[in-house]
Amino acid sequence: MNPLYLEEALALAEKAVGRCSPNPAVGAVIVNNGEIVGRGYHVWSAVKHAEILALEEAGEKARGGTLYITLEPCSHQGRTPPCADAVIAAGIARVVTAMEDPNPLVGGRGIRRLRDAGITVDLAPEYSGKAVALNEAFVHFMRTKRPLVTVKSAVTLDGKIAAPEDNGGWITSERARAHVQTLRHRADAILTGIGTVLSDDCLLTDRSDVERSRPLLRIVLDSQLRIPVTSKMVQSAACDLLVVTTSAAPPARRKALEEKGVEVVTLDGRDGRTDPRLVTDLLAERRYLSLMVEAGSKVNWAFFESGVADKIYFYYAPKILGGLHSLPVVGGAGRKRRKDAIRFRNVKIHPLPPEEFAVEAWLDKDFS
Repeated sequence: MNPLYLEEALALAEKAVGRCSPNPAVGAVIVNNGEIVGRGYHVWSAVKHAEILALEEAGEKARGGTLYITLEPCSHQGRTPPCADAVIAAGIARVVTAMEDPNPLVGGRGIRRLRDAGITVDLAPEYSGKAVALNEAFVHFMRTKRPLVTVKSAVTLDGKIAAPEDNGGWITSERARAHVQTLRHRADAILTGIGTVLSDDCLLTDRSDVERSRPLLRIVLDSQLRIPVTSKMVQSAACDLLVVTTSAAPPARRKALEEKGVEVVTLDGRDGRTDPRLVTDLLAERRYLSLMVEAGSKVNWAFFESGVADKIYFYYAPKILGGLHSLPVVGGAGRKRRKDAIRFRNVKIHPLPPEEFAVEAWLDKDFS
């Protein structure tokens, strides 16, 4: 196995991120006699899977060659016929894959079908980490049947997200905010609370200028439907804005929003608020694989306390606000004892030169 070819396949898969949901990002390379004869990566709009595109480019040169692919070829009928059958028909002699497909409809069946046809199949576990990272939302959804929920925030070194009075300007730099757009591009949906909408009149759009498989679904938690019809979010609604409310909301406000093309859904939880689990249940039903939370202290706490949040991505600026009235990144009731603190694992530090950094980490749900 030549690792350079699998690296090439991973680079191709990277091009598909954000452009293939709810399918996984997959890259494929076909090699024959030491020469790359076919390449492909899957995007939703193109319908065809990565290996099919690579086979089409290779043509007869695929016969007797090796297919390097980031994810096991599928073995079931979906929008397209099983890719494993196409690989067999093309005369591929060997397949090298970075990981098995976590989809229970596949889950090793594609590999078995290839081997039963006499094709040598090798797993490359040293590349599985990279392959999983490219498709962390897909893998999470297939294993849990729930969207991957990431809480993102821009914070000062002392963990504050807002000052008690004038909140003009930004906590982090333009460079950090540009990086946030790469996260939004990877997400299927983004959520905030009504407090953030009222204070910032935000848009919460994907401004990466990169093709998406479907619009970024913008979600607002608004128990009383206070979101103004004149807000930027409502004015820009184009079948991409969902306002989640409660049965206590005035019907007239609901009607006004729906007339503007906003979808309004009632999801009653405890204490007159929506349970975050009901939101993620709804997203799972609609096959949204990932949700990014960009909200205030109360909403952040609701997602942590409910156990719905899966990871964080906090951007830190070299600033301190201090005081007892500046808002912390997580508010709410909080934990009363140190030993009950919400814990994290797989912590990664991402430098954002010259002076900022981001912390990415997964909640350790065995302890939290």
